Amino acid sequence: MTSDKPVVAAMRDAAYFDQWYTDMADSLARDAIIARALGLPPELQFAGVLTLQGVAEVTEELRLPQDGLLLDIACGRGGYGIEAARRTGARLVGVDFSAVALEQARSVSARRLPVGRSEFRIGTLLATGLPTGIADGVMCVDSVQFAEPPLAALLEFRRLLTSGGRVALTCWEAVDPSDERVPPRIHRVNLRRDLTEAGFVDVEVHEKPEWRQAERAIWEEAITAVDSDAAVRSLQAEGRRSLDTFDSLRRVFATATAP
Repeated sequence: MTSDKPVVAAMRDAAYFDQWYTDMADSLARDAIIARALGLPPELQFAGVLTLQGVAEVTEELRLPQDGLLLDIACGRGGYGIEAARRTGARLVGVDFSAVALEQARSVSARRLPVGRSEFRIGTLLATGLPTGIADGVMCVDSVQFAEPPLAALLEFRRLLTSGGRVALTCWEAVDPSDERVPPRIHRVNLRRDLTEAGFVDVEVHEKPEWRQAERAIWEEAITAVDSDAAVRSLQAEGRRSLDTFDSLRRVFATATAP
């Protein structure tokens, strides 16, 4: 009999993130802190910590054809994929396990993309529910570490891509694999190894210290914020944890091609 533990875990995590996204929707203060550090327009309603320049780099490396199909996996509130689709003229499908996040993504997309050019649907990193070989590009911003293991997500991304399609991933890796301060999820991330094992070619993984410094700016401003809403308090707690172990992680950007 197949274990139901992954399903139970996904349901638990979805409930947590539903509340997280609900809190965000009511917090202009949180969005303002992140917008200042990352240079992102607040109307994108972003949830990650990727800079506007980072969005441009992800978009460029995807090499999307006009009217191609972009999949944003673990899209959250949708801002990053929406911006990439807006810049390239691609069609967009966003996948996330939080129904609350997807409703927010639909709202942002309605304001920033033409009618009929985007769709947002429930799914997970390991089970998107999408057909094989449909995508010209797959992006996953700051989320592949939540897959257990990350390799399984990369295999799903490979399944989704047409031949010649591109994947672009942003994440973190341990500076020192023996460092016990590194969270277990990050210890499992080795994008160069796993993209190759998943069958991708032209694998490139670059360290992005400038993105990492933008994160530091978020955490440093967050912990001094006087606003007391739930989203800001959550950001402050994350900031304290992150600054305590900041030098243990490196920021990485990985790209590869489906053969």
